[in-house]
Amino acid sequence: MIFIMQNRVSNTVAPPARNGRRKEPAPARLDFTHEVAFGYPRDFLENLFVYLVISPRANGLSIGVNLNPALNCNLDCRYCEVDRTHPSPTAELDLDRMVMELRETLELARGGWLRQWPRYTKLPAELLQIRHVALSGDGEPTLSPQFVKAVRAVVQLRNQEGFFKIVLPTNSTALHLPTTQAGLALLRGDDEVWAKLDGGTQGYLQRINGPGVSLKKILANILLVGRQRPVVIQSLFPAFDGEEPSAVEIEEYALRLKELKEAGAMIPLVQIYSTTRPAARPESGHLSLKSLSQIAQAVRRVAGLKAEVF
Repeated sequence: MIFIMQNRVSNTVAPPARNGRRKEPAPARLDFTHEVAFGYPRDFLENLFVYLVISPRANGLSIGVNLNPALNCNLDCRYCEVDRTHPSPTAELDLDRMVMELRETLELARGGWLRQWPRYTKLPAELLQIRHVALSGDGEPTLSPQFVKAVRAVVQLRNQEGFFKIVLPTNSTALHLPTTQAGLALLRGDDEVWAKLDGGTQGYLQRINGPGVSLKKILANILLVGRQRPVVIQSLFPAFDGEEPSAVEIEEYALRLKELKEAGAMIPLVQIYSTTRPAARPESGHLSLKSLSQIAQAVRRVAGLKAEVF
């Protein structure tokens, strides 16, 4: 479901904040009359590392933590929204500031203060409920030099401030690293790993995720973690240069999922989705709902897994 909100200016009072910081409501944009809830860009408020997204896959409010602000990534996905032609304004993760920003953002969301900002004023209450905190980034989060320290800091904050689910979205390339395994060991059983698998053949992945990507390594890493804990598969299928993925490619993709399942990977859900925000490269577009639904049907038929379209 897509929710529309009307933008308007209102007089508000900023909520109290810890450590002497006070968040002021963002100024209303006057160059549009409406926005859609799903499809918002990341909203950093006044933060450097913590942002908000109304996420269809979260079914509500996702609080993101940018663990890799330096824009470094080992993939070159054609659909990525991050423009790496411009330098990052913040090259290093400041753990103390990140924790402070996360604490304050949790307070804003839990206290209902987000309705001060025009973009959130008209949204239904269920979309403003915190669904999870995502350990994400402008680059692959598991490749952050401070990955383990950052996970530990977020877990400690949760112990102090009350429960929230932690989700780790990952491109699956570094799940085998000792540092990644150490970070995963800090998570609870009801936290989630969202592991990327964007296709079923080496050639297709190289076209979508860039040169150097190894399908074999990605599958091995998903299997490694999937045997330890349930792994949600996240698969983004763009319309690349106006073309949909072929029927052969979709069948191969579903077969790879079947092989993972039969090898012992616990996969409770496969998320099928497409680009929802403008990509940094114009050749990547949004795939139709009909095409996404057909991919999900192939996953159910071939792999026998639960698949949802977003």
